[in-house]
Amino acid sequence: MNRTLLRTLGALLLIAAVTAALLYREHLDIAALEAWVSGAGAAAPLIFIGLYVLATVLFLPGAVLTLAGGALFGPLWGTLYNLLGATLGAALAFLIARHLAGDWVQARTKGLLARLIQGVEAEGWRFVAFTRLVPLFPFNLLNYALGLTRIRFLPYVLATLIFMLPGAVAYTYLGFAGREAIAGEGLIRNGLIALALLAAVAFLPRLVARLRQRPMLPIEGLKRRLDVADEDILVLDVRTPEDFIGEQGHIAGALNIPLESLPDRIEELGSNLERPIALVCRTDRRSAKAAALLAGRGFGQMQVVQGGMTAWLANGWPVEHRR
Repeated sequence: MNRTLLRTLGALLLIAAVTAALLYREHLDIAALEAWVSGAGAAAPLIFIGLYVLATVLFLPGAVLTLAGGALFGPLWGTLYNLLGATLGAALAFLIARHLAGDWVQARTKGLLARLIQGVEAEGWRFVAFTRLVPLFPFNLLNYALGLTRIRFLPYVLATLIFMLPGAVAYTYLGFAGREAIAGEGLIRNGLIALALLAAVAFLPRLVARLRQRPMLPIEGLKRRLDVADEDILVLDVRTPEDFIGEQGHIAGALNIPLESLPDRIEELGSNLERPIALVCRTDRRSAKAAALLAGRGFGQMQVVQGGMTAWLANGWPVEHRR
């Protein structure tokens, strides 16, 4: 049996298993599951971790199992078992996607999708860390999607394990607090702790977004870099064509792509997603919007020039007015 046929059969089997799991997910009885696991004695942690792995691979809701882990094993051991189950499930889904379709996707992706994949690969474990810290990305789907990239397996697993910890702690403790509330023990204390942990997790997206923002490039820094003959930096001017050749003029060698046209002209920036790009406009507002747009397309080395052309002219440096 050849490799292509094996991959096809494997993909069909996976699709059938996921479809069946999704069709019957409403019949998942968490209370019966908790009772079964708690009655397994010393094997309960292994059974629970195995169920978590299976649920992750089959697109079943992991949050429900995380709450159940807190209720069954408490905040400490529950966090450990939840984290192990989620990490092993994410690793298995990653490997399944890579071996079933990784080569096929890499050979056939072009255009925007290829750029997005290249951007993810350039970020590597940092992209994995960001998506694990921010609980807005679909966890189960993301595991398979990342398997289709060339991100290395070990950094993927380690970033998943480490950066899922805050969310695992918060949701595990919430499950534990729910069990304690039903039993009538420590209701207020546990409830406040659970709310504090959830608030911390909810704040993570803003914190991570701030950490990922690259500092602005001072106008003096841009001038120094442009004066270095062997530095490959692209000055991207996102003003309108009229402003580009108008009163303020533009920096020699700058590429003019108006902010409004940037999504449709992204190919003009080339295929090197790690080439340094200095974004220039009249001040820096349009440049900041352009930086966010380029980041979404996989570019990783953009900096907004602080003060833009206004700051450049204030220093008396030369400009051009021809297109």
